[in-house]
Amino acid sequence: MRTRFIITYLLPAVIAGAIVTTAAADDPMESATTDELVQRGEELYMLPVSCWVCHGENGEGLVGPSLLYGPTAADIYDQIQSNPQMGMLEKELKLTDEDLVAIALYMRKLAKLPIDEALPAELYKSLAQIKALQSEEVEYPKSERDLAVEKIESFATVLSTWQRKAKLGSLARSYEVRVVQTFAPGEPIFKPEKGKTYFYENVGYSSNPSLMHEGFVNAKSSQFVIGDAQTKEIIVSKELPVHLRSAVHTTMVSPDGKWIYIVSSKEGGIDDKATLRTSATVIKADALTLQPVKQFTIGGRFHHGQVFRDKYLLIDTFARDPDGLDIMLFDPETDTILGGVRDEELGGATYTAWTDDEFIYVLMEPTGYAPGSATGMTAIRDFYRGKLTTMRPFWIARIDPETWEVLQEYPFPGFRGNWITFDSKKEFMYVTGAGTSNISKINISTGEIAWAAGTGIGPYGCGLNADESEIWIADKGEGTGHLGRTITVLDTATGRILETLFSGYKVDHVLLSPNGKEMWATSNGEGRIFVFDAVSREQIKVIDMPQFGDPHGLVWVHYDQDGNSRVIRDQGGFHNGINPFKGMPLE
Repeated sequence: MRTRFIITYLLPAVIAGAIVTTAAADDPMESATTDELVQRGEELYMLPVSCWVCHGENGEGLVGPSLLYGPTAADIYDQIQSNPQMGMLEKELKLTDEDLVAIALYMRKLAKLPIDEALPAELYKSLAQIKALQSEEVEYPKSERDLAVEKIESFATVLSTWQRKAKLGSLARSYEVRVVQTFAPGEPIFKPEKGKTYFYENVGYSSNPSLMHEGFVNAKSSQFVIGDAQTKEIIVSKELPVHLRSAVHTTMVSPDGKWIYIVSSKEGGIDDKATLRTSATVIKADALTLQPVKQFTIGGRFHHGQVFRDKYLLIDTFARDPDGLDIMLFDPETDTILGGVRDEELGGATYTAWTDDEFIYVLMEPTGYAPGSATGMTAIRDFYRGKLTTMRPFWIARIDPETWEVLQEYPFPGFRGNWITFDSKKEFMYVTGAGTSNISKINISTGEIAWAAGTGIGPYGCGLNADESEIWIADKGEGTGHLGRTITVLDTATGRILETLFSGYKVDHVLLSPNGKEMWATSNGEGRIFVFDAVSREQIKVIDMPQFGDPHGLVWVHYDQDGNSRVIRDQGGFHNGINPFKGMPLE
């Protein structure tokens, strides 16, 4: 018997409240005074998801036009009937005639236009006239397919009928790491200064850049890159031996800052025809010499990696061997795998794994759209190309790393989640959806959707600013066939768009720097890192990668006054005592 796991869906409290409070009778003879109507209009206008989001708190206009000409209730009604965005708002607020009159009166107040006691009656009269002019609603025929789609097209149906995907109990699996070869130690080529912070980047050799720079020549192999985090200048880089190269998709450094990990060739040697969907080995390199010290297997090709609890590394894989793992915890002290899970026991294909340093959260994909881990990417490509009209839901599995049990599942509105960012209080997580070009804010405790909002094309990574008032989203163009070139900035309280920034082609990761003052964005399509002022949102630096190789992820390593190193930031979050979200930036 399958266990049903249902998350109760609620509209955000403010919207749910609006549904209740706006349920007044459509009666022009209501006893409300003009002043009371104006006050009511202000309340409606300023709801967290209402008119001000598009038109500004003072009605001066944002993404929507200025309202300072004082639109009438009839004007507002006409827009609701003809403007799809307005129609969506009215569906949530369920505005009555009295609500429309109240909002119109408040808009006149914003416009500093005269308001007298006779005006409400005039507004009601003009509203009644435009309604009378409307033709009766036409009923259109619906096919059996139309009726079937109607039953499932609302996201509320996903939540109300959700059935647990993962198996019950511990899903713990293990894998025995095998050393392929070891290497002789090298001489240091990087000499860090005490008290300074540096950034580490693993760079690929097959970037096929969207922007061909003058004199561009692809690197012959994957590379390690180290730069000064303050000056943002590259200090040193080193290529792997060609026979060890492979497609690179993350930057991973041990919590103590001493070792770098990079994807390497297959165990049997280099294979130029190898794809991301095949297994590969890992190179462990010294962070000062950039010399490989060991090549070993982890049973798959790692995709993303991040520090976990300042001691371990959380790794997810693109592909795995039959005895390998899809999600695992790795101990860099011993180069062993502590445990992990396989996707078939989670009820779907795994994509990326994230952590709030307490639990592991895995972005899950429905299977069957393509073999193995290619299912999600194939699904959204087919969706964007019109081959699919809808897809089965995507979700998140929350795992206890002590027991490897799935504690909770979170369906989210959108297709193919790519990235999860957590707030500092561990109350909410933000999830980008490449297949629907949107982002969702999800209550971690209840699974409620606080809001979902549109982004730029095919979003990938996202990151919060220091006071967590903004979420920055990399509009990569993932799965769409387009080359995204923007970063979308949204208000975290409401999901309202604040600004669209231009950056490099295919920017996929956006991370707040350890000083809490800058947002760094890696561009696959230009082989560059773009740095923005986190307050002014101005682009302040462009860092060219050697041979414009494709960068993925970022790691900041700090050396204290005694010369001891520690990772303080990677794509998973802040570490080792540094956290600008909690007022502990590295100055």
